[in-house]
Amino acid sequence: MRNFILIFFVFAFLMACEETAIDENLSNDQEMILKSGKKISQPCTTIQSGELRASDGSIIETGYDKWGYNYQARLFNGTYCDAYRDALWCQPYKEDHLAMKWNDAWLSNKDCDGDGLLDRHLGFPSYIGSGAWVTNHMSGTYLDANGNECNWNYFVKIVAVPADAKLTAGIWYNANGTEIGPSIWGEFAIIQEVNNDPCAGSHGIQYHSPDHAGLGNW
Repeated sequence: MRNFILIFFVFAFLMACEETAIDENLSNDQEMILKSGKKISQPCTTIQSGELRASDGSIIETGYDKWGYNYQARLFNGTYCDAYRDALWCQPYKEDHLAMKWNDAWLSNKDCDGDGLLDRHLGFPSYIGSGAWVTNHMSGTYLDANGNECNWNYFVKIVAVPADAKLTAGIWYNANGTEIGPSIWGEFAIIQEVNNDPCAGSHGIQYHSPDHAGLGNW
C-alpha cells in the first residue's frame, strides 16, 4: 500500500476553437497553440537558451540537475524526496528510489506560449485528449513485523484519457465502452500496475488495462 500511495504525489510535477490560417514557417508545436487560441512565442524557447525556469525558480539546464531531473530528456532519477526538493512532508519516503519518464504532452522540454516555463498539454485546455503519459518506477526496503528486511518495487503507467472517455464509478471507459483504467488526478487513468513485494505476497502485474492490452512496458 505504501508504494501505491506515493504515486498520488507525483502529479505535483509535474497539471474547441475556430479554424485559423497557419504560417508555413511555424513549428508543429506553435501550430497547435495557435489553433487552440493561445498566444505563441516566436520562436519556441528551448532549455539551451538558459531562459527557462523550474517550479522552484531555478534556471533549467540540459542534463541532470542536483535533484535528479533531466528536463531535456524528460526523465527523473533519484530518491523520492529529491523529486520534491527534500520537502519536510516526504521524509518518511526519503530512502525510496523513484524513476520517472514522461512525454512532451505531460511536460515539454521547451516553452512555446511565452510564459518562461516548460509547456504542459500544449494546444489543449487540459490534459484530457492531449495524449500525455507518465511512468513511475519506485523501489525501497522496509522491515516487516518480524524484523526481516523486505525489498519491494512498484511500476505504474498513467495516461491522459481521450476527450470522448466516460467516467463511471471511478473507472474511465473509452467511447466503445472498453475499460481504460481507474481514475487518478481527475484527467488520467492508470493503465498498468506491477507490484513485487515478497513479504506482502505481491508478485507481478496487478492491473492491465483492457484498452491497452497489446502494450508492453514503456
